[in-house]
Amino acid sequence: MALIQMNYMSKALFRLVPVNVILPSDKFDADTNRYLIPAGHKFQTLYLLHGLLGNYTDWVSRTRIQMWAEEKNLVVVMPSGDNSFYFRSRTPWNNYETFIGQELVEITRRMFPLSERREDTYIAGLSMGGYGAIRNGTVFSDTFSHVAGLSSALHLFDDLSEENDIGLFDNLQEASKTNLNPRIAVEEMLEDKRNIPAFYMACGRQDDLMRVNEDFRDFLREKGIDVTWDEADAGHDWNFWDCQIQKVLEWLPLC
Repeated sequence: MALIQMNYMSKALFRLVPVNVILPSDKFDADTNRYLIPAGHKFQTLYLLHGLLGNYTDWVSRTRIQMWAEEKNLVVVMPSGDNSFYFRSRTPWNNYETFIGQELVEITRRMFPLSERREDTYIAGLSMGGYGAIRNGTVFSDTFSHVAGLSSALHLFDDLSEENDIGLFDNLQEASKTNLNPRIAVEEMLEDKRNIPAFYMACGRQDDLMRVNEDFRDFLREKGIDVTWDEADAGHDWNFWDCQIQKVLEWLPLC
């Protein structure tokens, strides 16, 4: 297995962005000091998003994702999303929506032997990254077949008072009527008859975000969308996410 740290010039963000990539391999050739990947093999891929105040190193340094990805023969791509909530903000050169949903997928497919099949392409995240995974997995549902949100920060549009505006929106009331609101994103996906991903959601019972996650789970079920739910006695913490990311990999249709 290789853990690759790379930087590339993002056109969507107009700057160098760091990304960690877990690239598994069944064999290592000690004579050539090279990992061997069978000719023509295309890896299934998980795009994994960090939370607020985090970066591209979080998942590797605070969970056992490397070990589990190797066991599952899964490529995991972990970008830095800053504190963007992974959408296109009002400030210039911060089009994280295009970065996550299109550009990063396209460039990693050119760099690594990744499957281009929707059925082999997944997105997940925690907290802010859970919002980013759910929202972008819905907006780009023709790219991602499975979406997992852990302790997802789905509260952004729960309270539309000015005091709740975290500064990412020109107008929180108006933003709530667009697909920045995951509920609107789901409605648009269904109306446009796009591919519908399968969802996995989980939250700790002692997490302040439990209620909004339960509400969104119920919303998906009311729309007839496949959603797997899990919960545990836990707060908003890495012990919970370490356990949950293993469950996510078990849930994904990996071969």
